[in-house]
Amino acid sequence: MAAADVDSIGAHCEMPFCRQLDFLPFRCESCRGKFCLDHRTESAHSCPHAGEWARRKRDAQQSSTSSSSTPKPTILNHEQQCSSPSCKTLINTPLTQGVHCPNCNRHYCLKHRMREDHDCANLVPIGARPGQSQREKGIAALGKLRAWGAAKQKSLGASMPKVPQSSAKTNAAAQFKALNDLKKTAKGDGKVPMDKRVYLHVEASADTTIAKHPSGAFFYDKAWSVGRVLDVAAKALQVQNVNNRVEGEEERLRVFQVEAGRLLEFGEKVGDVCQSGNTIVLLRGVGPAVPDLIEP
Repeated sequence: MAAADVDSIGAHCEMPFCRQLDFLPFRCESCRGKFCLDHRTESAHSCPHAGEWARRKRDAQQSSTSSSSTPKPTILNHEQQCSSPSCKTLINTPLTQGVHCPNCNRHYCLKHRMREDHDCANLVPIGARPGQSQREKGIAALGKLRAWGAAKQKSLGASMPKVPQSSAKTNAAAQFKALNDLKKTAKGDGKVPMDKRVYLHVEASADTTIAKHPSGAFFYDKAWSVGRVLDVAAKALQVQNVNNRVEGEEERLRVFQVEAGRLLEFGEKVGDVCQSGNTIVLLRGVGPAVPDLIEP
């Protein structure tokens, strides 16, 4: 191989007193010169532009950081603010997360995220259509309950044979027979002891169920809460139960007892408020009883 071919492969060190041929020379990023292993550093070859590559790198990083960074959110350049009138906190920023209230359809800071903190009950939901007031809804619900009670009492009275006042024993015997028939046809959890069962007629309004026969005879444990009875009855009658997923009363199911003519609270024990032979009805969207609407 000729000497010219060997020289063309690598490069000579640019140090004046070195000039060593290096097949893999090092390039100085500051002065752009090529050097051997011994003189590759800026101090080793007394670089006239020492530190220039480091300054270029630092300036490039600072320029990229300043161009990509966003200005600090202020009330002048950030539109999202807590919906509470007395709060000026900016929300949905890198430091403060906003919370959406599904009831009033507004966004709040963490301090006012709870319904009682931003007076949610007295706010009209954003985008909601004008509708009935709370009092009108209560009156309509109460009328619906009374209509259910009156119709059910009338149907029960028509099904019972009319007997003279002196035939009380015959009437008691008929009620006893009806209760026995109910116990024979009632369905429920077989693990419930016989002495702890309460046998009930259960019905569902037509707008709540997809079953062909929205009624049935069932027995439950007297120690069960009304809420648990509602869950079991809704499943048996194929009624959609979304009580655990909604907060309003429009889609919530309630239990109405025909004999007492009132809505049962979820925490009440069914054995304390119902007797065997009673009838309960699953109604949707009637809400809790409104005290000032109930006639004395």
